Amino acid sequence: MKYFNVTVIEKGKKRQELLKAENRMQAVKIAKDKFPTTIVLKAVETAAPVEDTISKLIESFRKSFKGKIPLNDKISTIRQIAVMTDAGISINDTLVEVADNTDNKRLKEIYTNINTDINAGNSMSDAMEPYAQEFGHVALAMTNLGERTGNISEAYHKLSDILENIRDNTAKFKKAIRSPLITLAAMGIAFTILIMVVVPKFKDIFSRFKAELPLPTRILLDLEWAFSNYGLLILMLLAVAIFALKYMYKNNRDFKYKMDQIMIHPRFYLINKAIFLSTMHKYNLVFGELVKSGIPVSEALETAVGMVDNLAIKEKLLTVNANIGRGMNLAEAFKITGLYENMLLQMVKAGEAGGQLDAMLSKVTDYYDMEFQDLIENLSAYIEPIMMFFIAALVLLMALGIFMPMWDLGKAVG
Repeated sequence: MKYFNVTVIEKGKKRQELLKAENRMQAVKIAKDKFPTTIVLKAVETAAPVEDTISKLIESFRKSFKGKIPLNDKISTIRQIAVMTDAGISINDTLVEVADNTDNKRLKEIYTNINTDINAGNSMSDAMEPYAQEFGHVALAMTNLGERTGNISEAYHKLSDILENIRDNTAKFKKAIRSPLITLAAMGIAFTILIMVVVPKFKDIFSRFKAELPLPTRILLDLEWAFSNYGLLILMLLAVAIFALKYMYKNNRDFKYKMDQIMIHPRFYLINKAIFLSTMHKYNLVFGELVKSGIPVSEALETAVGMVDNLAIKEKLLTVNANIGRGMNLAEAFKITGLYENMLLQMVKAGEAGGQLDAMLSKVTDYYDMEFQDLIENLSAYIEPIMMFFIAALVLLMALGIFMPMWDLGKAVG
């Protein structure tokens, strides 16, 4: 929503009203409805009021500290619902039992509210709708499917399988990058300690040189001066910058889109491939499971694309459903996105023609999973050259910065 200064005339006097609307035309319409005795002259977009900006920041802070519901907790409760309903226990008794057994306060509150809404006459999918952000689109789709087929148990077993698959791949990726990140952090700390401890020992010697110091030495001296005088400020600025980036990424769609584009750019070594493969695996996994469960293709596509976090990839996948609505088959719609290899497109085409689309989508999912697992297993080998380059660069800077002036020491003394 945007803010507009709307200029109106009432009894010959002009005044401005601040209104919130999606666009200028809507702002004019709202002004006419709100002030029927006035004449609306114009509407000009303006910045949000300070109090609204502050309230949004406070709400963002509150959400940041509140955090998300852990995926393991969600999977555990969903699996419990599947098992208990499969045993013939009513959904009301099941939800009460799950709410009582979970340690997560937010899940306890959500399941209690869902049970209350069901007792009030709402369907389970309608009761879950307000918590779509916490549970995700696929949970709502599988709940809806379970209600339509009368088999919540089977739907929730499949839902927990999907979420477990996504969780396992995420955990593998985090585990694979943990070691390189720890190594980089250790290198940074060691380099900082060397600058703070070793460089000052040579500082007095370097200050006596009348000859111009070489570039590596000047870099080391400048770094030592910055860390000594502004070390705490640098750390604070770094923390603020990281927080600002995370805040902008979560709350500014244009910024998130540009960052997502950068993250999947071919020059962004390894990260682009990891994001692409994990995203496509998640998308095809959800889409294939929904189609296999009997959900219409258009509805399955809409649900699956809701699982995609990267906006640059999501923008391309959103065209699939639109192109199918124009009469294209699935393989053609996938081809236009430019995200699928020709081999995979042929598999989808064959699945459509032979009435085995769900089986072929399973093969496509397996292909992306295989590629992702291969990347994770060999991540250390891929990253090792980069790590060696950074280590060599830091060691070379330290060595040249200290020893290059020493080589000219005789000349400086003379």
